[in-house]
Amino acid sequence: MGMFDDLQLLDAEQLRGRISMASAIAALQAAIREGFDPDDDPARSIVDVRSGQLLLMPADLGRFAGQKLGMVAPGNPARGLERIQAVYVLLDAASLSPVALLDGTELTSIRTPAVSAAAVDAVAVRDAERLVVFGSGPQAVRHVEAMHAVRPLREAILVGRDPERTARAVDAASRFGVAVRAGDATDVEGADLIVCATTAREPLLDERLVAPTATVVAIGSHEPDARELTGVLLGRSQVVVETLRVGTTEAGDVVMAIAEGHLERDDLVTLRQVMRGEVPIAGDRPRVVKTCGMGWQDLAVASLLGGTA
Repeated sequence: MGMFDDLQLLDAEQLRGRISMASAIAALQAAIREGFDPDDDPARSIVDVRSGQLLLMPADLGRFAGQKLGMVAPGNPARGLERIQAVYVLLDAASLSPVALLDGTELTSIRTPAVSAAAVDAVAVRDAERLVVFGSGPQAVRHVEAMHAVRPLREAILVGRDPERTARAVDAASRFGVAVRAGDATDVEGADLIVCATTAREPLLDERLVAPTATVVAIGSHEPDARELTGVLLGRSQVVVETLRVGTTEAGDVVMAIAEGHLERDDLVTLRQVMRGEVPIAGDRPRVVKTCGMGWQDLAVASLLGGTA
């Protein structure tokens, strides 16, 4: 029997049909609460190529192992393609035989907001109703879905640079049962949840408008010289990172805030700590969640396919 005889090929539509946002969030929470330590996740490799970057993200968790090949091509939106694309190989953990080849772009579009929601569920006020999302791409849309899965949202406001693209994103996000409209950066004032899901390399919002009760999530960058939030905001907030290694090497918002003297490494808390209840959640200042993406997250979500893959 050949290695590929039983290999399943699952496209985006099939993944959407088999993995719900709620189940993805629960899978990530379960992995952490059942003892997985993200510090044990293999470091990903980022390789610069002529048109962008290749991200190699291996992981080994439970019954499965896996490898994501992510492709980041900044010129793709002008081609009508997504800026970030990926393929994912799901492997049997014991034999390392391929089990399934997945649309990694769709897997990422589920995984990233699910990680944000898993963190928000641990640190945000329970009655969060008002969400502001910076961005108008697939991640902005899916973050409305993910935030609504963990908090009783009544309103979501999308802030984008291109009015037509933002209008399309508002229309797409409206299917999640939340009132959605376009807005601007001043809508941050009074927001319970703020998500930054952009390609920005400079801060997007006035930190003075961020309420002490707010939770801010930044997912747009995995580069140490790009940021969506000011160092001042991180300095006045409880800052949650995936791991100290990732937070201090890949997360530009954190790296630059530390370099500017607004934040110290010892101030950081990890996703594992907050999700396992090992540190108190600040109630008198904002919570900032900064993620860059890790291999275990993709694998935890892909593993939901189990025997159906």
